[in-house]
Amino acid sequence: MEDVLEVYHRPLDPARPVVALDEKPVPLTSDCRAPLPCRPGSPAKADYEYERHGSANLFVAFEPLGGWRHYAVTARRTRVDFAHFVRDLLDGPRYAAAARVVLVMDNLNTHAAASLYAAFAPAEARRLAARLEVHHTPKHGSWLNVAEVDLAALGRRLPKRVADAQTLARHAAAVEADRNAAARGCDWRFTADEARIKLARLYPSIEVR
Repeated sequence: MEDVLEVYHRPLDPARPVVALDEKPVPLTSDCRAPLPCRPGSPAKADYEYERHGSANLFVAFEPLGGWRHYAVTARRTRVDFAHFVRDLLDGPRYAAAARVVLVMDNLNTHAAASLYAAFAPAEARRLAARLEVHHTPKHGSWLNVAEVDLAALGRRLPKRVADAQTLARHAAAVEADRNAAARGCDWRFTADEARIKLARLYPSIEVR
């Protein structure tokens, strides 16, 4: 935990940007009955019943100090999907010139260098892995991943029901462009010193005799 907290308090460094990565499943649903628009004296109405159309996966890479994020919609969240998202991130215009990208992630089994080797030839996988400095949040501590903060902000901007992955991707791209233009970042203030006080029960204790 302290490792991740210290990473968040590094100063902005374009050569070694701190980027949080996460993903979440998004159910694809549509209305069974057309919603009724609002009218004078009557609010908009929507039926609680909906039709399922499977689900999609939404990746996010969020740079809290740079006020920048990127979303990608995929059908699944396999090792190969993760590897391609990371390669697009490293080779994209935002980080192509960075010496290393400091990546904060939770402990999902796909969040490892092995995923790069599962998707690409060894030389390419090694090239990508060499440009990463990875820091994992502790087990049951995914709340330390600031990418979850940005995913929550995205969720508030998405329609209640999205029927297909293409529509989800369009909405996510619109939110991405809007929040990037406004440079919406994250002012993380929880420190290791505060953690030792508020989360003292998680630290090992030494009995003095």
